[in-house]
Amino acid sequence: MMMKTHWISFGIVCAAMAQADAKNLMDYFQPMEPQGPLVSEGIFGTPEVFPRDSLNGLEDSNVENWVYWDGRIVKDDAGKYHLYASRWDQKYSHSQGWHEGSKAVHSVSDNVMGPYKDTGLAWPHWQEGKGHNVIGLRMHDGRYAMVCSGITYGEVFTSDNPDGPWELLGKIQVDENGFSRNLALLGLGEGERERLSNVSLILRPDGRYMIVPRSTCTMISDNGILGPYKIMHDRVYRKYPDLPQSKNEDPTVWYSGGMYHIVYNNWPSKTAYHFTSADGINDWTYRGVAFKKDAMPFRYTDGTVNDWSFIERPMAFVEDGHVTHFTFSVIDVKKGKDKGGDKHGSKILVVPFDGEAFDRDMEKLVADEME
Repeated sequence: MMMKTHWISFGIVCAAMAQADAKNLMDYFQPMEPQGPLVSEGIFGTPEVFPRDSLNGLEDSNVENWVYWDGRIVKDDAGKYHLYASRWDQKYSHSQGWHEGSKAVHSVSDNVMGPYKDTGLAWPHWQEGKGHNVIGLRMHDGRYAMVCSGITYGEVFTSDNPDGPWELLGKIQVDENGFSRNLALLGLGEGERERLSNVSLILRPDGRYMIVPRSTCTMISDNGILGPYKIMHDRVYRKYPDLPQSKNEDPTVWYSGGMYHIVYNNWPSKTAYHFTSADGINDWTYRGVAFKKDAMPFRYTDGTVNDWSFIERPMAFVEDGHVTHFTFSVIDVKKGKDKGGDKHGSKILVVPFDGEAFDRDMEKLVADEME
């Protein structure tokens, strides 16, 4: 039987050589300090995720009402942490819930690790609170913003207060800028059938807004949070043909250590990849595997490890110029096995990250490449 020869692209070889002595992003995740006792009774889950901290992040530990997904943390001026996320009724299976019943919610905690208290729907007055791919951020003028996509077009809601009330500012607008419109919008037809998906949006240090959607292109707005956002380039992984070229999703984007970072997830392989760019537009460089489900260290300070079935929707929380934590949407079984009304579910997990060491090492790596 003939064996296939797998050729490694020159780009990946160069990246691998440059990082021979470097760490991957996954190496900077830190053990989780439990916010309460690690428990196995009276909470949803499987033996693989027991014992665990039901007070970490945002969850309905008994799945009596809700399951949670998405989410990004925003810190307010008083020092409280707000986790903007999506939830649906536990009566739905996972596959039903995310597109049939997903609602945008606000939650708050005095501790970045949680527990976060669900304070209710963010915009019950608009489409009964409908929302998915929910994230939060601070705007250039200091106001708070929530963004949703996936099951809606790509709306922005704003408030002077991190607790709301939230009012619809408008829909994100896209300028193709000579690129394919499908890089920004899911191609389901023209007009109202089009929508953004997996939007990750940040305020850049230069005051412009930047979106990375599902495709991993970057889009820049010089005219406020609604845009129009110009598509600046193709998918960041396109010039690395040995990386998966399809079924990629869930990008997160952030700025730290003088450079822009994108991490996105390839869901069939349960592997996430890391790219960097000096300006967030040009020369996106592959930096290796960001994390991989089978090697992801969801480890507590006492050594206990939880093995969640799916790890998705990574989002970076940046404070004082460095990533200090990541949030993840995690589920204890395969999505098709999470049925309505059962004792399986999903939650939003918060994991510490040594962003200072990460940025220091990345800066050195880039400086060495330029010599």
